[in-house]
Amino acid sequence: MRDVFHEQLDAIFSDLASICRNVETAVGLATRALTEGDAEIAQRVISSDREIDLARERVEDAAFNLLSLQQPVAGDLRMVVAGLRMVSELERMGDLSVHVAKIARLRVPEVAVPREVQPTINKMAMTAEDMVSRVAKIIVDRDVEAAIELGRDDEVMDQLRRQSFTELLSDDWSHGVEAAVDLALLGRYYERIADHAVSVAHRVVFVVTGEYPRATA
Repeated sequence: MRDVFHEQLDAIFSDLASICRNVETAVGLATRALTEGDAEIAQRVISSDREIDLARERVEDAAFNLLSLQQPVAGDLRMVVAGLRMVSELERMGDLSVHVAKIARLRVPEVAVPREVQPTINKMAMTAEDMVSRVAKIIVDRDVEAAIELGRDDEVMDQLRRQSFTELLSDDWSHGVEAAVDLALLGRYYERIADHAVSVAHRVVFVVTGEYPRATA
């Protein structure tokens, strides 16, 4: 019976990694829609979010079944509860990708991000996508060191966020309120994707060690 339980638990974490890879795809496509002003790609991101939602529901159902039927204790219970928290954060990352795609779609046939600030937004997008990709591997490998390192690297995103505000508030800004609002929202969306990635990684640390990294205290 315990072997079956652990197989089911491993299946949940495999599903979490799969959802994370879907989120990585969503982030990449949303950024492409944003930089290219492509409404079709934006719509793909928006429509495919339903798949992430359904996958979250499947993980939740599997986790609740384990809780009710197996009544796990100690480390096993920690893994189930962490899995429930992680899938919620992954779904939110997918939602944030949809928000990026909706801004892209709203501004078609124009590109939402003014040329001068595109380098900063592109760096934020690449950083977010890279962090999501690394989280998928962290989930599979249950790699504590990689999870802690990801938390440290979040400072890169924080610096880019500050840079985007500097550009937005510059006296040279000439793109009006609409573009300013878009830029502020986009910066927030990418920053939150990174924040959720770090949170998921830290939950992996908790699963393995029973403690959260001290930096999150």
